[in-house]
Amino acid sequence: MTLRDSLIAALVPIFLGFGFVIAKPAMVELPPFLLMGLRFTFVASMLVWWFPIPKGFLKKIFIVSLIANTLQYSITYTGLSLIDASAAVLLVQTEVPFGVVFAYFLLKEKPTIRALIGISIAFVGVYILTGSPNLDGKFFGVTLVIIGSGVWALGQVLVKPLSKEINPLALVAWLGLFSGPILIGLSSIFDGNTINYFRNASFETWMIALYLGFIMQPITYGCFYYVLKNNPLYKVLPIVTMGIPPTGLLAAIFLLGEEPTKELFIGGAIIIIGVMLIIFNKPAKNN
Repeated sequence: MTLRDSLIAALVPIFLGFGFVIAKPAMVELPPFLLMGLRFTFVASMLVWWFPIPKGFLKKIFIVSLIANTLQYSITYTGLSLIDASAAVLLVQTEVPFGVVFAYFLLKEKPTIRALIGISIAFVGVYILTGSPNLDGKFFGVTLVIIGSGVWALGQVLVKPLSKEINPLALVAWLGLFSGPILIGLSSIFDGNTINYFRNASFETWMIALYLGFIMQPITYGCFYYVLKNNPLYKVLPIVTMGIPPTGLLAAIFLLGEEPTKELFIGGAIIIIGVMLIIFNKPAKNN
């Protein structure tokens, strides 16, 4: 990976970790489905005019948007709304072991013994982390975040072929165009009167929604898809993944006032060790 690509990749965890954490207080006034719907609608409204319709790819983009955006974000952020952000930002690291599993079944990328050990260690860390007093009685929220991580990993396996064919920002725009209205529609069904949520949301909540849609989404995923287009996934993940826990934890502690427990730190450290074994390791060649 070139120095330029490394620097671009380094922007992803900074904006993503910060945005993931500050989304939590916004969900007090805007339900997860609605907040994510606004996020994708905002980014699509800003970018879609600059790129031609990707003819021949619309069906694939729609399918990927349903999995990587609509399904994943509704699950993950509903889980985030139910547990501490400091715990959620560590649990989402399970995206990496899930990614190895999906890459094996869908892309025939055979994992190494070291990667398999890393997967086992990461889920031991999840078990320890879920024993934190902060997560007592919040099994449903924890489960949703872990399931969401698995869906995200599946989505990235599906999006990689598209990233080689479509401009990264165009891909962000068209994925958002499909998923944003669907999520807003789902919110109106499950959460009730959407207009009332809009009217009652505070200035701070709207600023968070605008940040997620107009700043975080285009920068993080534009950069991620660009680097993913030019480099193997195993080279991109170390930079992107390892930067999210410190960014997210610092934001949760200093912005939300959360106090992570020792179980969270121990479990989180074990998860990261397992993830490091997976990603700092070139995948085995298929026979």
